[in-house]
Amino acid sequence: MTKRSAGILMYRGRGPELEVLLVHPGGPFWAKKDDGAWSIPKGEYDEAEEPLACAIRKSEEELGMRPDGNFINLGEFAQSSRKIVVAFAVEGDFDPADLKSNRFELEWPPNSGRMQSFPDVDRAAWFAPNLAKVKFLPGQQGFIDRLVAALHKPR
Repeated sequence: MTKRSAGILMYRGRGPELEVLLVHPGGPFWAKKDDGAWSIPKGEYDEAEEPLACAIRKSEEELGMRPDGNFINLGEFAQSSRKIVVAFAVEGDFDPADLKSNRFELEWPPNSGRMQSFPDVDRAAWFAPNLAKVKFLPGQQGFIDRLVAALHKPR
């Protein structure tokens, strides 16, 4: 069964000043990964929840702030053969120093019997579009091009 996730791609600026906010997943699996590991704040939803509502909820949980504004539907991409991600863009300004992520429990090290708590997101940062494509998980890079195209359409 294909899982579905929804998230927010926050942006600020226009043209050559455009930056997007990405988050780095927390936990030991991602600790030493950088390029190709960053994502949008996102999470799974089921048919009972609207994707935009999920995206806003996950931003609150993973960033500690509620995005607000005119949301742009960026469509969806298959992140893998088992997961589809839908994204919405919104203009905003978030200070990465204000990051307040929820946490998850994991047995770590594996088979140790010891549970440890890790943040869902361990850091957030603003990136120019070209660098964001390097940092992004490969299945989400296309959201950058869709955002740039949407911002260049006449209003």
